Amino acid sequence: MPIYIYIYIYIYIYIKNIPFLLFSLFHQDNKGLPMLFWGVFDGHAGSGAALMASRLLPRLIRDRLCEVAHVLENPSSPPPICLAKNGSPYQPEQKKGACLDGLVMGIIENAYKQMDDLIEKEKASYSISGGCCALTAVHLMGKLYVANAGDSRAIIVRNNEVIPMSNEFTPESERQRLQYLGFLKPELLGNEFTHIEFPRRIQHKELGKKMLFRDHTMTGWAYKTIVEDDLKFPLIYGEGKKARVMATIGVTRGLGDHDLKVYNSNIHIKPFLSCCPEVKVYDISEHKHGPDDVLVMGTDGLWDVTSDKEVADVVTNSLSTHEPNDPTRYTLAAQDLLMRSRGVLKERGWRLPNDRLGSGDDITVFVIPLAGAELET
Repeated sequence: MPIYIYIYIYIYIYIKNIPFLLFSLFHQDNKGLPMLFWGVFDGHAGSGAALMASRLLPRLIRDRLCEVAHVLENPSSPPPICLAKNGSPYQPEQKKGACLDGLVMGIIENAYKQMDDLIEKEKASYSISGGCCALTAVHLMGKLYVANAGDSRAIIVRNNEVIPMSNEFTPESERQRLQYLGFLKPELLGNEFTHIEFPRRIQHKELGKKMLFRDHTMTGWAYKTIVEDDLKFPLIYGEGKKARVMATIGVTRGLGDHDLKVYNSNIHIKPFLSCCPEVKVYDISEHKHGPDDVLVMGTDGLWDVTSDKEVADVVTNSLSTHEPNDPTRYTLAAQDLLMRSRGVLKERGWRLPNDRLGSGDDITVFVIPLAGAELET
């Protein structure tokens, strides 16, 4: 049984401040499982990886789902451990299986990995430079599967309540994972970096003194005696949005970046960057949604200056000014979010109403209604 698919893919191009709708694809018959797809691909150091992922990642997910469509059509039964070449269960009797949510999540995770491998394979042929953060949402069988690799984020706003659907992956949020890899494989650090973190750079005159530190085993801080090896540049340096891996990149998950090296060095950074997304599941069919209940997806340009609560308030206020049957109300809500986060251009730059700095980064936002989604199951 095929899966017919509606695909909505948005990508930010550097010369624009609005997302592009690239294409919409679906089979004309009524057979199969309907699937909706949205994607935000925020490129850095070039748009090649983002463009390639926007075109191929939804197809990779769809193709993998089509292979197990007959399994997905039986939600009351756990997926079989093994499948024969024709797709039929190979071992009808099983002691341990997986739930269907786990099957869909694994398919999405594998598709991200396959996409990253394709970018590496084709980067020379198509001159793909840089990489991209990838935030996607799949609506399948009454559930939303939101996958994120990077610092873009998504939330659900339901009855004015905020439900986070992703986390940001930054040098700060993934500090222990990065430090653990540097501890296990010190050769990845060359002879220039240390996996241990200190509150500030250590000076040579501080050798033999004690300073606060933490490594992959710690969430708190302790003291250690400074030795020569501690004078190396820290694997993770800086705080907040200024934190960088090997003083180079501010995100720790995404697609691409296979050729990324430390400046003026042969040390590759890709081993520390994961293409594996975090996938969260939201069961739409378990809730009754009104016309103001939405999924908000946005790049870091939005979330850097606007909190979850502020996003929810802006969307709720914007939607309340339009009739529920107005087809443009969600687009206008996304536009209000963009303008709220960009601010007003003044003598001192872009400013928000409280005179804080507005976002200087690219902003891609879309607001997706949840009401009626249960009818697509």
